Amino acid sequence: MFRGLINDAKSAAASLVARYLARASVAVPFVIAVGFAIAAIAHSVIERFGIVAGCWLLAAGFTLIGLLATLFVKHKEQEDEVADQAAQAADTANVASEVAAQAPLALAGALLSTPIGPKALVDAGKVIMRNLPLVVLLALIALLFWPLESGAAGEDREAGDAPRPPPEGNGAYRPRGNGLHQDQPA
Repeated sequence: MFRGLINDAKSAAASLVARYLARASVAVPFVIAVGFAIAAIAHSVIERFGIVAGCWLLAAGFTLIGLLATLFVKHKEQEDEVADQAAQAADTANVASEVAAQAPLALAGALLSTPIGPKALVDAGKVIMRNLPLVVLLALIALLFWPLESGAAGEDREAGDAPRPPPEGNGAYRPRGNGLHQDQPA
Protein backbone atom coordinates (compact mmCIF):
# COMPACT_ATOMS: atom_id res chain seq x y z
CA MET A 1 0.00 0.00 0.00
CA PHE A 2 2.78 2.42 0.88
CA ARG A 3 5.11 1.06 -1.84
CA GLY A 4 4.27 3.93 -4.27
CA LEU A 5 4.81 6.54 -1.56
CA ILE A 6 8.15 5.01 -0.58
CA ASN A 7 9.26 4.86 -4.22
CA ASP A 8 8.31 8.51 -4.71
CA ALA A 9 10.30 9.50 -1.61
CA LYS A 10 13.32 7.51 -2.83
CA SER A 11 13.24 9.11 -6.28
CA ALA A 12 12.87 12.60 -4.77
CA ALA A 13 15.84 11.99 -2.47
CA ALA A 14 17.92 10.58 -5.33
CA SER A 15 17.18 13.59 -7.55
CA LEU A 16 18.06 15.97 -4.70
CA VAL A 17 21.37 14.18 -4.07
CA ALA A 18 22.15 14.15 -7.81
CA ARG A 19 21.45 17.87 -8.08
CA TYR A 20 23.76 18.73 -5.17
CA LEU A 21 26.48 16.40 -6.47
CA ALA A 22 26.33 18.23 -9.81
CA ARG A 23 26.73 21.55 -8.00
CA ALA A 24 29.59 20.19 -5.92
CA SER A 25 31.37 18.87 -9.02
CA VAL A 26 31.25 22.37 -10.49
CA ALA A 27 32.70 23.81 -7.26
CA VAL A 28 35.64 21.35 -7.02
CA PRO A 29 37.88 23.10 -9.60
CA PHE A 30 37.28 26.43 -7.87
CA VAL A 31 38.23 24.98 -4.48
CA ILE A 32 41.44 23.55 -5.98
CA ALA A 33 42.20 26.93 -7.60
CA VAL A 34 41.73 28.69 -4.25
CA GLY A 35 44.12 26.18 -2.66
CA PHE A 36 46.82 26.92 -5.23
CA ALA A 37 46.27 30.67 -4.82
CA ILE A 38 46.69 30.34 -1.06
CA ALA A 39 49.89 28.33 -1.59
CA ALA A 40 51.26 31.02 -3.93
CA ILE A 41 50.39 33.77 -1.43
CA ALA A 42 52.00 31.75 1.37
CA HIS A 43 55.16 31.28 -0.69
CA SER A 44 55.36 35.00 -1.52
CA VAL A 45 54.76 36.11 2.08
CA ILE A 46 57.30 33.63 3.48
CA GLU A 47 59.88 34.70 0.89
CA ARG A 48 59.39 38.38 1.69
CA PHE A 49 58.96 38.32 5.52
CA GLY A 50 60.55 35.03 6.56
CA ILE A 51 59.00 31.78 7.70
CA VAL A 52 57.78 32.80 11.17
CA ALA A 53 56.47 36.26 10.26
CA GLY A 54 54.93 34.95 7.01
CA CYS A 55 53.01 32.22 8.83
CA TRP A 56 51.78 34.75 11.40
CA LEU A 57 50.63 37.08 8.61
CA LEU A 58 48.79 34.22 6.88
CA ALA A 59 47.12 33.25 10.16
CA ALA A 60 46.09 36.87 10.78
CA GLY A 61 44.73 37.18 7.23
CA PHE A 62 42.65 34.00 7.53
CA THR A 63 41.42 35.10 10.97
CA LEU A 64 40.32 38.44 9.48
CA ILE A 65 38.56 36.67 6.61
CA GLY A 66 36.82 34.35 9.11
CA LEU A 67 35.69 37.28 11.26
CA LEU A 68 34.32 39.13 8.25
CA ALA A 69 32.49 35.99 7.09
CA THR A 70 31.07 35.51 10.59
CA LEU A 71 29.80 39.10 10.71
CA PHE A 72 28.27 38.74 7.25
CA VAL A 73 26.48 35.51 8.15
CA LYS A 74 25.27 36.93 11.49
CA HIS A 75 23.90 40.06 9.75
CA LYS A 76 22.15 37.91 7.13
CA GLU A 77 20.60 35.69 9.83
CA GLN A 78 19.31 38.75 11.71
CA GLU A 79 17.70 40.10 8.52
CA ASP A 80 16.08 36.73 7.90
CA GLU A 81 14.88 36.56 11.51
CA VAL A 82 13.34 40.06 11.31
CA ALA A 83 11.66 39.15 8.03
CA ASP A 84 10.35 35.91 9.56
CA GLN A 85 9.00 37.78 12.59
CA ALA A 86 7.29 40.34 10.36
CA ALA A 87 5.75 37.56 8.28
CA GLN A 88 4.68 35.73 11.42
CA ALA A 89 3.09 38.91 12.82
CA ALA A 90 1.22 39.45 9.56
CA ASP A 91 0.10 35.82 9.60
CA THR A 92 -1.02 36.18 13.22
CA ALA A 93 -3.05 39.28 12.35
CA ASN A 94 -4.64 37.48 9.39
CA VAL A 95 -5.47 34.46 11.54
CA ALA A 96 -6.93 36.68 14.26
CA SER A 97 -9.18 38.49 11.79
CA GLU A 98 -10.30 35.17 10.28
CA VAL A 99 -11.05 33.77 13.73
CA ALA A 100 -13.02 36.90 14.65
CA ALA A 101 -15.02 36.63 11.44
CA GLN A 102 -15.76 32.93 11.91
CA ALA A 103 -16.34 32.95 15.69
CA PRO A 104 -20.11 33.61 15.66
CA LEU A 105 -20.74 30.81 13.18
CA ALA A 106 -18.47 28.45 15.13
CA LEU A 107 -20.25 29.28 18.40
CA ALA A 108 -23.63 28.72 16.80
CA GLY A 109 -22.43 25.42 15.34
CA ALA A 110 -21.06 24.33 18.70
CA LEU A 111 -24.29 25.31 20.43
CA LEU A 112 -26.45 23.44 17.92
CA SER A 113 -24.25 20.34 17.89
CA THR A 114 -24.99 19.45 21.52
CA PRO A 115 -28.22 17.76 22.54
CA ILE A 116 -29.12 20.74 24.73
CA GLY A 117 -28.18 23.31 22.03
CA PRO A 118 -31.46 23.64 20.12
CA LYS A 119 -33.44 23.83 23.37
CA ALA A 120 -31.10 26.52 24.70
CA LEU A 121 -31.47 28.46 21.43
CA VAL A 122 -35.27 28.26 21.66
CA ASP A 123 -35.19 29.34 25.31
CA ALA A 124 -32.94 32.32 24.46
CA GLY A 125 -35.35 33.32 21.68
CA LYS A 126 -38.28 33.16 24.13
CA VAL A 127 -36.43 35.39 26.61
CA ILE A 128 -35.63 37.93 23.89
CA MET A 129 -39.24 37.96 22.64
CA ARG A 130 -40.57 38.34 26.20
CA ASN A 131 -38.28 41.34 26.73
CA LEU A 132 -38.56 42.78 23.20
CA PRO A 133 -39.26 46.38 24.34
CA LEU A 134 -36.11 46.32 26.48
CA VAL A 135 -34.05 44.88 23.58
CA VAL A 136 -35.34 47.61 21.22
CA LEU A 137 -34.59 50.31 23.80
CA LEU A 138 -31.03 49.02 24.26
CA ALA A 139 -30.55 48.95 20.46
CA LEU A 140 -31.75 52.58 20.17
CA ILE A 141 -29.42 53.69 22.97
CA ALA A 142 -26.54 51.93 21.25
CA LEU A 143 -27.40 53.72 17.99
CA LEU A 144 -27.40 57.10 19.78
CA PHE A 145 -23.84 56.59 20.97
CA TRP A 146 -22.56 54.95 17.78
CA PRO A 147 -19.71 57.09 16.35
CA LEU A 148 -20.40 58.67 12.97
CA GLU A 149 -17.56 59.85 10.74
CA SER A 150 -19.58 62.37 8.75
CA GLY A 151 -21.04 64.23 11.74
CA ALA A 152 -17.96 64.20 13.95
CA ALA A 153 -16.23 67.05 12.15
CA GLY A 154 -19.07 69.55 12.34
CA GLU A 155 -20.67 68.73 15.71
CA ASP A 156 -18.47 70.86 17.96
CA ARG A 157 -18.30 73.91 15.69
CA GLU A 158 -20.44 76.96 16.02
CA ALA A 159 -21.13 79.55 13.34
CA GLY A 160 -17.95 81.50 12.54
CA ASP A 161 -15.61 79.14 14.43
CA ALA A 162 -12.52 77.76 12.76
CA PRO A 163 -12.40 74.01 12.28
CA ARG A 164 -10.90 72.08 15.14
CA PRO A 165 -7.26 71.05 14.61
CA PRO A 166 -6.39 67.36 14.63
CA PRO A 167 -5.55 65.74 17.99
CA GLU A 168 -2.04 65.48 19.38
CA GLY A 169 -0.01 62.27 19.19
CA ASN A 170 -1.52 61.02 22.46
CA GLY A 171 -5.07 61.55 21.18
CA ALA A 172 -5.79 64.67 23.24
CA TYR A 173 -6.91 67.95 21.69
CA ARG A 174 -5.20 71.23 22.51
CA PRO A 175 -7.40 73.52 24.58
CA ARG A 176 -9.08 76.29 22.61
CA GLY A 177 -9.21 79.68 24.19
CA ASN A 178 -11.96 82.24 23.89
CA GLY A 179 -9.59 85.10 23.15
CA LEU A 180 -9.60 86.50 26.72
CA HIS A 181 -6.20 85.07 27.54
CA GLN A 182 -4.43 87.08 24.82
CA ASP A 183 -2.73 90.40 25.50
CA GLN A 184 -5.02 93.36 24.89
CA PRO A 185 -3.69 96.50 23.19
CA ALA A 186 -3.28 99.42 25.58
